[in-house]
Amino acid sequence: MELLKQGAEAKVFRTSYLGRPTIVKQRFKKGYRHPLLDESLTHRRQLQECRSMLRCRKAGIRTPLIYLIDNHSHSIYMEEISASLSVRDFICEIIERKSTNSHVQLENVAREMGKIIAHMHDCGVIHGDLTTSNILVQTDSSDSCLVLIDFGLSFVSNLAEDKGVDLYVLERAFLSTHPNTEDIFQLLLESYKANSIENAAKSVIHKLDEVRQRGRKRVMIG
Repeated sequence: MELLKQGAEAKVFRTSYLGRPTIVKQRFKKGYRHPLLDESLTHRRQLQECRSMLRCRKAGIRTPLIYLIDNHSHSIYMEEISASLSVRDFICEIIERKSTNSHVQLENVAREMGKIIAHMHDCGVIHGDLTTSNILVQTDSSDSCLVLIDFGLSFVSNLAEDKGVDLYVLERAFLSTHPNTEDIFQLLLESYKANSIENAAKSVIHKLDEVRQRGRKRVMIG
């Protein structure tokens, strides 16, 4: 297998499974934890990751297909999304090109992101690590299909607070990675509100504002 990257929780490999291009996410042992506790936590986290992906797919949200779950090696074999790049790289390319329709492309991506995140929250999934690096754009798709990936920190919740924190994480990652795009992120939020179930988005945006205020206070105190 070809190692693609290594994070704090897992290694990601590229390989093939039954003749299909495959991505393998393999969680590794934490030496600082008791072996039994580490085994239990790792198994629980992997199970939750797969459940979140399946819940999203049932709601019509694109996530990689899961081919195999190997509990012995703590690995998930899943579909490799071909002809794709992260929304982070996609936005950077659009900004660098500075073409006449660059702003329109950015607006379209923002609206689509708001739509799929609203659907994800409506089905009770909190991603836990929403960044533009964890959303892929299929560049060979005429409708700029987006695919959510990396549910390693996900969990199930219908609390507006949890959804607001999810959006706050995305906002901080979005604006720090793509400066001067506040208007684009506002479009994302408008799309989120327009595509969420009735009255749900209002509570979430209210919680987002509360989390923003707490974040500002911590910065001032620091």
